[in-house]
Amino acid sequence: MNTKSLQKPIEILLVEDSPADILITREAFVEARLLNDIHVVEDGVQALEFLRRQGAFASAPRPDLILLDLNLPRKNGREVLAEIKGDESLKTIPVIVLTTSSANEDILQAYDLHANCYVVKPVGFESFLKAVQSIRNFWFSVVALPPEE
Repeated sequence: MNTKSLQKPIEILLVEDSPADILITREAFVEARLLNDIHVVEDGVQALEFLRRQGAFASAPRPDLILLDLNLPRKNGREVLAEIKGDESLKTIPVIVLTTSSANEDILQAYDLHANCYVVKPVGFESFLKAVQSIRNFWFSVVALPPEE
């Protein structure tokens, strides 16, 4: 039995300000046949408004996965990640940090803030898609479990 056909479509929030990186990300999902709905916001303030369904994003869907750049205008990705993982209603959404920084301090800080994965751009499609597929396959089996008390 093909388990991929049993998985629900995923809603993805892409927090990215580079038009080229937005295009590459969309293409990677299309090529892998993983594209369902990618919602794009270009800064950290918009990301939090989307996640909290505020203002123009009042009817936004709850994403199943967040792809988060660290270098963003108005509010950087580190601040956004800290707010996501510090918010009881958002912290279970997996976050893949997708950024150009390979600095050890950024990697460690992202994992300290509970990022689920850290991917350095530019990244080949294969590496990127393996990271997304791993998160998807693992996370959706875990997310269905009741929270521990």
